[in-house]
Parts: sequence; structure tokens; C-alpha cells
Amino acid sequence: MADLSDLLLLAIERANGTPLLRQVYLELRRAILGGTLPPGARLPATRALAQRLGIARNTVVAAYEQLLAEGFIEGRVGAGSYVSRDLPQGLERPAAARARPATPEPVPFNLPNMVQPGAQPFNTGRVAWDEATARIWRQLTLRRLQSPDPDMLGYGDPRGSLALREAIANYLGAARAVRCTPDQVIVTSGAQQAIDLVRKVVVAPGDPVWIEDPCYPALRAAMAAAGARIVPVPVDAQGLIVGEGIAASPNARLAYVTPSSQYPMGVVLSMARRMELLAWARRAGAWIVEDDYDSEFRYAGRPLAALQGVDDGGRVIYIGTFSKVLFPGLRLGYAVLPPELLGPVQSARLLSDWHPPVFQEGVVTDFLAEGHFGQHLRRMRQRYRLARDALVEALRDSCGRFLEVEAPDQGLKLLARLKPGWLDTEVSAAAERAGVIARPVSPMFLAERPIQALMLGFSGHEPGALRWASTVLSNAMQQTPEFF
Repeated sequence: MADLSDLLLLAIERANGTPLLRQVYLELRRAILGGTLPPGARLPATRALAQRLGIARNTVVAAYEQLLAEGFIEGRVGAGSYVSRDLPQGLERPAAARARPATPEPVPFNLPNMVQPGAQPFNTGRVAWDEATARIWRQLTLRRLQSPDPDMLGYGDPRGSLALREAIANYLGAARAVRCTPDQVIVTSGAQQAIDLVRKVVVAPGDPVWIEDPCYPALRAAMAAAGARIVPVPVDAQGLIVGEGIAASPNARLAYVTPSSQYPMGVVLSMARRMELLAWARRAGAWIVEDDYDSEFRYAGRPLAALQGVDDGGRVIYIGTFSKVLFPGLRLGYAVLPPELLGPVQSARLLSDWHPPVFQEGVVTDFLAEGHFGQHLRRMRQRYRLARDALVEALRDSCGRFLEVEAPDQGLKLLARLKPGWLDTEVSAAAERAGVIARPVSPMFLAERPIQALMLGFSGHEPGALRWASTVLSNAMQQTPEFF
């Protein structure tokens, strides 16, 4: 392998506030992952690189030691330091195509408006099971334990088992009109990991990223942690206003959308907007992340086909999860990737989590392949519809003078818009003190003028509990002063 030391250019800035050690480490890692320093390439001697950069040699030595500890480089006695030959390639775009690194925003552990643990009424992220599903799950689990697959006792495929990927591809093709082969599917530890893997591969620090305004808080936090330049794009009754995104950042690297049920507003992205979004992505060479988090639950009419299913340019990354349709404790989600991204995302998956849980994969595979999944969804749709209707009726009876509510056609939550004079953050705090979770919507806005509303979950809650909680919310609001 040729010595590329003299060709290596590192962007080090003393005035940007980032420690020099961190800058040297990040620049070297970027050169390795971007291909400027391919596997086997020799790194500059620490003394020579320190002199070239005009910094202390100890700073360069410490950066090399960090890269060595993480497996990016390897030392050869008497011969210097080299890029590890075992390192997967293709995790990032070439360094020359990157913007200069930005210092990522720190991410607090307790992010506001995230899903909270607990079964309090109105809490989102809750699911229900009936006895039929519980019985079948027990049977499938026992069958897997009685006749264990030898693969269950070892390490699994980082992509997920072939059988599960086949079952997912078949389901998505039939239910969501997603066009894919099992080789395009990668199984993840929930949708959040799928989003994280995609942003690691696709988004570089400083890259502009379209985000719906208002938006899913965990997505905003993930992109901020990546150092992305967040571009808020407003939402109206037809979903993301694509023209606003183009005007704000025509060359954005990625757009994140929830087209089946916009989070948190619940609107559906119109077909005209879908075509406009796809046309922009093809022109700009941008990627679209389609988060299809709860499309299985529609209560009136048929949902539009997945955005991925009408994408002829291979620009859509489709993400789904079993957390909403089975239960979050499974920690199983999936991404359907364009061929160009398969290798890099698989490598990132291998580096971050090795492989999905093999035993749970087997049970879920049987649940899908044997037809139990479709039956479970039909029963849960009916159950959640009854819960939705009970909540809407109870809110109108108990809280009608404080808020306005309509029954959503899809999803597992509803928006209750507060009447003038109320702040959703104050009402939310009062409700939590009373024992119910009413998540405020205004903090989910970025640049647009926020609305004052509460996000109330109805899935996984019995109608009686929702009626009781509506009365509790009403009492809490009566004890909360109005704000004008």
C-alpha cells in the first residue's frame, strides 16, 4: 500500500472551541471512513504530523491512541501506524464531499416530550394484547424452546435472519405496497436505531436536513447530536410543504417525513406532495427517510400506499417498527434500504450492535409467516377504535369548555386543541401532578408559531380508564389559571 502521508490534509482550527485532540481524532477518523486513508494505508509519523499542524506531538499521540483503542488503526513494531485492514468500508461519504465539522449539540438524558415509561392514562407508546394473541405467543415461544434452532445459541446475522427479512418483505409488499426484496431489509433494535444508523451513514456534520415543523422530538435530538443543520419545514393540512423546504434549502442532504400520519399533527401527506418530494430528491440527490410508525392502524378507508412504493429513483429509506403493533419490549424494527446504502448501513449495524436478538426473531417470524399477525392487527384495530371513541366522548363531556377534539382516522393518539387562554405546558404539568400524562404539543414546534394542544394516547388503555382520566384532566384544568 502506498504511503499517503504527504497527501493527507487535516482541517484544524484553533478558534472554533473544539479541543485540538478532538479535532485531530475526528479528522483522521473521517479520512479513514471516507476512504482517503484506505485499509492498510500508513499514517504519518506523530512527530511529522505534529510539525505539519503546528501542535504538540503529545496531542497527536493521544489521538492515535484513541484510534488504536477503537480499532481504526493498528501499530506495527518499528514500522509506524496503519489503517486497520479489518475495518468495514463505506460508512461515510468521502471527506472531500463533507462540510467542515460542527460541534454537535449535547443531548440531555431526559429529553422533553419523549415517550415516558408507565401505564398512566393518556401515555403514548402503550399497546394492548388480548387472550388470543397471548395464547398464540406462548405457544410459539414454547415451540421454539422445545425444538431450538442451533443458530439461536450463537451469533446472528447483523442484517437479521433471512426468514424474518422474508416475512417482513412479504408483509410490506402486501399491506403497504413497499417494493423490496429480503436483501434490502435490515432488522434493527426498534425504529430509533434504524434512524440512528441512517443518520450515521448519510448525514455529516453541517449537512442540511429537512425536518417537519412540528416534529418528532427524538428525531430532532438525533440530528442535532449528529451536528446536522436542521431546516424546519412547515406542515399544513396536506402534510409537509415541500416548496417551503426547497426554498429554504434546495440542496439538503436528507428529508425526514411521517407521511402516513404526521407526528404530531396526524395529517396525511397528499399524493401531490409525495410526487413533489420525490421529484426534488431525484434532482438534489437527496435521501428521504419515511417513518411509517403506525400506519397499520387506520379506522376509516384505506391508507395511501407507502411513499417508498411510488419511488422510482431509489431515494426513499423506509422505516417501520414492531413496537406499536406488538409491544415495545421486543426491541425489533426494520429499515428497507436502497441498494446504494445496504453495505454502509450493514457495516454500521455490525459496529454498533452486532445483531438482533435471535430468539425473538424466531418467534416474530412464526407470528408473521403463519398468519397470526394479520389477525392480531384486525382485533387491535377494533379495540383501539373503541378506545378512541370512548376518549373523544369523555373529553367532550368533561373538558368541552376547555378544549376541542376530533376523532382521528388513523394512529394511536389524538390531539386536543386548547381553547384560547390556556398554555399546554402548564396544563400538562397540572395533569401529571394529578396522575395522568397529557403531553404538550407546543414544544414540538421549531420555527412555526406553535399551537396550544395536548397529545393524548388511547391505545393500551381501557375505555373506563380513559373516562376516569378525562375527569381528572378536567379537574386539573379547573385548578390551573388561564394565561392570556
